[in-house]
Amino acid sequence: MSRLSSLPTALQAALAERRALKVIAGLNNFDASSVARVARAAAAGGADLIDVACDGELVRLVRDVAPGLPICVSAVEPELFVAAVAAGADMVEIGNFDSFYPQGIVFGAAEVLELTRRTRALLPQVVLSVTVPHVLPLDQQEQLAVDLVAAGADLIQTEGGTSARPFSAGSLGLIEKAAPTLAAAHGISRALTAAETAAPVLCASGLSAVTLPMAIAAGASGVGVGSAVNRLSDELAMVAVVRSLREALGSAVKAAV
Repeated sequence: MSRLSSLPTALQAALAERRALKVIAGLNNFDASSVARVARAAAAGGADLIDVACDGELVRLVRDVAPGLPICVSAVEPELFVAAVAAGADMVEIGNFDSFYPQGIVFGAAEVLELTRRTRALLPQVVLSVTVPHVLPLDQQEQLAVDLVAAGADLIQTEGGTSARPFSAGSLGLIEKAAPTLAAAHGISRALTAAETAAPVLCASGLSAVTLPMAIAAGASGVGVGSAVNRLSDELAMVAVVRSLREALGSAVKAAV
């Protein structure tokens, strides 16, 4: 039986129907009040999953303020996952790595594979998502995704928004911002299909309501959105953004059907 079957039923359905929406509070965001605002907005806006920093107290906080909202915890140290899962996290994620690049920290394919193997050894039954570093050439991203699934990853996530350099305003600029992660989603989803693996792909980093439909068209089963929500200070504004993302994703799914 697939480990994905251990996820809440609604999240399983969202992934299967290629309409999953994950709101990302931030891998390095340990501010309880900020995480609480993002969690409440994610739940009120119709998100399927929230991604928070790997901390048991944050997991318990989200359980309190947004009961019923599935929780993913993100980190690059597998040993941290154990306590977060014990606190109630539904799944774990290695990455994403965007926050490390400004510090000059780059994760290579071999390192990400080793992190995946260590995580799987520690938590053999827990759903594991792994981010593919966008700093790798696209063909290497595709091969790494296949290798990660073979090593025990259940989902693959893409990234790339922080390194994109859009030079246009408006919708064109939003498309330019999302181009790296969209390209990765397209290439990786095709590579996984060719390798006859069924791992869903989550397209994340640099996305907006304009580009969410493109992520689904590129082959993603869902999307992850962070700064478009978590950079806001007003909770009502956060809810409005999440709802707009939910609507954009729903439109994309209807168009695909």
